[in-house]
Amino acid sequence: MEIKLIQNEYEKEIVDLILNIQQKEFNVPITLEDQPDLLDIKNFYYESGGFFLGAFIDEKLVGTIALVKFNEEAGAIRKMFVRKEYRGKEFNIAQQLLEQLIQYSEENGLKDLYLGTVSILQAALRFYERNNFITIAKEALPDDFPLMRPDNVFCHLPLNPAK
Repeated sequence: MEIKLIQNEYEKEIVDLILNIQQKEFNVPITLEDQPDLLDIKNFYYESGGFFLGAFIDEKLVGTIALVKFNEEAGAIRKMFVRKEYRGKEFNIAQQLLEQLIQYSEENGLKDLYLGTVSILQAALRFYERNNFITIAKEALPDDFPLMRPDNVFCHLPLNPAK
């Protein structure tokens, strides 16, 4: 498996991966129109100091994770998705993607990571809990946190930024 930074050149593969999981696998009521960031990855993620990672097996996109840096000390995790057939401890893709995002965040001085998700994604919530994320109330989010319409569960991870 290879994990690398990806941008707009992988737009079609990214959209296919994410929308299939959201709409077909989990019936989350979200469309591409609800996620304009997927059509402008370079500007949406990279311009603020974030990034978008892709996990590839045999040159096929099998997982994604992205970081939106929304202020000098905080970032939001977005677009954490792994193809169903590549989930679990055997491949460990989600864990590796998250660890790279956390390492980058700490090296770049972020003190806090946040994320929003939907309650139907119970396996994802357990994954975040195993990685020391704490479930918080929506009201506890920073004022500048970039909300996504379907999200109804929110998590926080305090970081230890590199000195």
